[in-house]
Amino acid sequence: MQINFHKYQGTGNDFIIIDNRLGLFSLTKEQVNFLCNRRFGIGADGLMLLELEPGADFKMVYYNSDGNQSSMCGNGGRCIMAFAKHLGMVENKAKFIAIDGLHEAAINEDNSVSLKMQDVRDIESGDGFFYLNTGSPHYVKEVVGVQNYNVVGEGRNIRTSERFAEEGTNVNFIEKTENELFVRTYERGVEDETFSCGTGVTAAALVAALTGTSTGKNSCLVKTLGGNLEVTFERVLERNFYNIWLKGPAVKVFEGQVSLD
Repeated sequence: MQINFHKYQGTGNDFIIIDNRLGLFSLTKEQVNFLCNRRFGIGADGLMLLELEPGADFKMVYYNSDGNQSSMCGNGGRCIMAFAKHLGMVENKAKFIAIDGLHEAAINEDNSVSLKMQDVRDIESGDGFFYLNTGSPHYVKEVVGVQNYNVVGEGRNIRTSERFAEEGTNVNFIEKTENELFVRTYERGVEDETFSCGTGVTAAALVAALTGTSTGKNSCLVKTLGGNLEVTFERVLERNFYNIWLKGPAVKVFEGQVSLD
C-alpha cells in the first residue's frame, strides 16, 4: 500500500499528516508506530488523518507515536489547519471536529495559526502542582532552573505514579523568566520530552494566570524548546477560563510517499 504523506511541525512538535478524505486508509496501531519511528519510519511525535465531517470543514483524527488514538493535540490542530489550507479546503478560517469536540482555527497575516481551545473550568491544585484538562490531561509544576531540569526522569515518575499509571498524564515543568514563561513537557504516548506541546502550553499559561506569573493579564508569552507560542484567554471567577486561543507557527517540512505492508 502506497501512502502519500505530508510532514508538518509546530514549534518542533512534528506530525505526519495524511489526506484521508476518500476514507481509503485505516491504519493499525503497529503501522502508526512504525511510521512515527525516527529510525525505521518517517519520524514524528504523532500522526493525523484529515477526514470529511458533515457540518464542519474537516475532521482531525490524531494518534500518538505509540500508535494509540489520543486526546486533543494543540500543535497538531494548528498544523492540520495549515494542511487544510494547503489542500484548498479552506481559506483563512475553519471549523473542525477533533476528539474533544468542535474547534475554530484561523491563519493570521504573518502565516501563524491560531486555534481555539476548549473552555477550562476545573483546575485541581495539590501539594506543589496543578492538574487540569485542556483537551488532554496535564500535570503542571513550577520549578527553579527548568532549562537544566530532569524533565524525562521526573516526568516519567509522575506519569507512571499510582494515580496516573492506567490512563497516564502529560507533565509540564514551568518557570517564569523575565519576559516569558518557559515550559518543558513530558508527553504520554510519546513517553519522552517533546520540543513543544500545545495543550501543555495552554495548561501552563492558565496555571500562570492563577499563580500571578503570567506575562499579561489575559495573555501569556510562552517559550518552548522548539520556539515561541502565545496563549490568550478570558477569565470569569478564579478558575474558569474561556475564549482560549493558542497561537504560533505551523510549518510544512516536506512531503513524500511511503510503502506499508
